[in-house]
Amino acid sequence: MTITLSSASLPGIIKMLNNLSHLLAKAEQFVAQKKCDPSALTQYRLAPDMFPLTKQVFVACDMAKNGMARISGLEAPKFDDSETTFEQLRERIQKTLDFLVSIPASTVDGKEENEITFPVGPTTRTMKAEAYVVHWILPNMYFHITTVYNILRHNGVEIGKRDFLAGESA
Repeated sequence: MTITLSSASLPGIIKMLNNLSHLLAKAEQFVAQKKCDPSALTQYRLAPDMFPLTKQVFVACDMAKNGMARISGLEAPKFDDSETTFEQLRERIQKTLDFLVSIPASTVDGKEENEITFPVGPTTRTMKAEAYVVHWILPNMYFHITTVYNILRHNGVEIGKRDFLAGESA
């Protein structure tokens, strides 16, 4: 069986974004149980030069939808980055998932050697589509989802490895 670019990217991206939504649902439950201000978590950052939790979610979603849109030649939905609550962040993830599941495999497969040019800060970078998925989209998405996990775990939300990997409690 041959692995295609769509099978190597979309199922894993979709799974991890669903798991991210699960983590945020657990955070929402934590806030309700502890009767604390949700912004204590949504605006938390692990270091002064890191993005807060909300921006980590924005980047994870954008990395997935914009990256796969570039490869497939489709127009990615645009979000205004105004989400501030766990519910709104989960809605953003769902809108991203809705877009990703609408991408036909035929628009991704066979594009492995296509050159993809994408913004990196004030400049651009170009990579072949396969390398773009393996060395840019996936690592960046995992980094930002992991950072959300670490922010929540650091602040006492009862989550573990199973929540991160399988979207379920241990």
